[in-house]
Amino acid sequence: MRLHRLALALAASLLVACSGPSEPTRAYESIVAGPLHIAVEGEGELQSTQATPLLVPGRQWSPRQLAWTVPDGSVVKKGEVVARFSATQSEQSLKLALIDLERNLLAKAGKRAELASTQGQLGVDISDVATQLGIARRYANAGLEALSRNKVLDAVQDEQFLDTKQGILDWRRDQSSTRGKAEMAVLDAQRATMEINAKQKRADLDALELRAPNDGIFMLEADWRGNKPQIGSSQWAGNQIASLPDTHSMEVLLAVPQLEAQGIKPGDTVRLHPLGQSAETVTSKLSWVAQAAQPRDSDSPVKYLSMKAPVPAAAIAKYGWVPGQRFVGEVVLLDRQQAISVPNLAIDSSGDGANVRVKGDAAPRPITLGVRGAARSEVLHGLEPGERVLLDDKQRSGT
Repeated sequence: MRLHRLALALAASLLVACSGPSEPTRAYESIVAGPLHIAVEGEGELQSTQATPLLVPGRQWSPRQLAWTVPDGSVVKKGEVVARFSATQSEQSLKLALIDLERNLLAKAGKRAELASTQGQLGVDISDVATQLGIARRYANAGLEALSRNKVLDAVQDEQFLDTKQGILDWRRDQSSTRGKAEMAVLDAQRATMEINAKQKRADLDALELRAPNDGIFMLEADWRGNKPQIGSSQWAGNQIASLPDTHSMEVLLAVPQLEAQGIKPGDTVRLHPLGQSAETVTSKLSWVAQAAQPRDSDSPVKYLSMKAPVPAAAIAKYGWVPGQRFVGEVVLLDRQQAISVPNLAIDSSGDGANVRVKGDAAPRPITLGVRGAARSEVLHGLEPGERVLLDDKQRSGT
C-alpha cells in the first residue's frame, strides 16, 4: 500500500514537470466604426487683448510708497481715484530745495553788499586821487619865480604818480563791476536750477493720486515673480502698477502639456468655460499657437504649449466674466460620426511607420494614422471593422 502511494506521487510529479508553462492570456480589441471624439484639455486665464496701462504718477523714477488701492478686479469709472501714494523722500527733498533757495538769496544779498562796499571804497580813493592830482598839476605848471626848483620837480613827479594811480583805480573799478556781474549771474543761474528742482519736488508731491483714464476693471500688475503690489511697497514713478483691460476684447491663454499637444494648430475648435462652471461653456477657435513648448515652473521639467482663444463679447456680458478668471479649454482635435480608431497601446511606431498586430496575421500590419490623441488615434487605412488588434505590447512577438 505504501509503495503504491509513492508510485502515484511520483507519476503526478512527472506529469507536472512535463506539462510546461501555461499559455499567456492576450488582450485584444475588436475594430468597430463609430463616433470618434478626440480632444485635449488645458487650463488658462482670461485676459484682455487691449489694456490701458496705469503708471505710478510723478517725475520719472521718483520714489513712492503705495498707500491705498481699490480692490483688485474692481469696476471703476473714468476719473475715479484708484490708488494713492506717499512720498516721504520727496517731502524731504523739497525742504532741502527750499533751504538751498534761501541760502542763494542770502549769498546774493551778501555779494551785493560786498560789491557796493568795494565800489564805494574805490570811489573814495578815486576822488582823493583826483584832488591830489589837481593840486599836483597846479604846482607842476607854476614858474620858477613862485616856487623853488625842487618843489616844482616834486610836483611833476607827484602828477605822474597820481595819474598812474588814478588809472589803476579806474581799472580796479571796472574789473570789480565786471567780476561782480559775473558772480551775480552765477548766483542767478544757481537759483534758476534750484527753482526748477523745487518745482519738480512740488509736482512730485502734487502727483500722489492715480485716477482711471477711462471706464474699466482695475487689475494690479504682477511682477516677474507673480507677486502683485502690496500696501506699503516701494514704487517708482513711471513704472506700471496696474491696467484697465478692455472687457469688449478678451481671450483665454491656455497651456496644454506638451505630450498631449501633438497636432494642435490655429483654427482648431475649443470649448471654454470657467473652472468649475461647465454650464457656462462657449465655443471658439484657436487664434494663436506657440511654436515651441516651455516649462512653467522652474522646479518641474514638464513643458506646456501655450495657445490663445478669443472669447465672444456677448458671453462676457452675459456671464459677467472678468480678467484673471481661471478657465478650462477643451481643444477638439477630431469629432466624426463614423471613424475607426485604436488605442495608442496597440500601435508600434518604432519603425518607419505605424504597425499593429492583428489576430490571425503572422506579421505586423502597417496602418495609416490620422489624428492622434492622448489615448486613442484615428486609423485612415489598414484596418477593417470586425478585426481584432493586440493591445498588450509585451505579447506582440506572437498572435
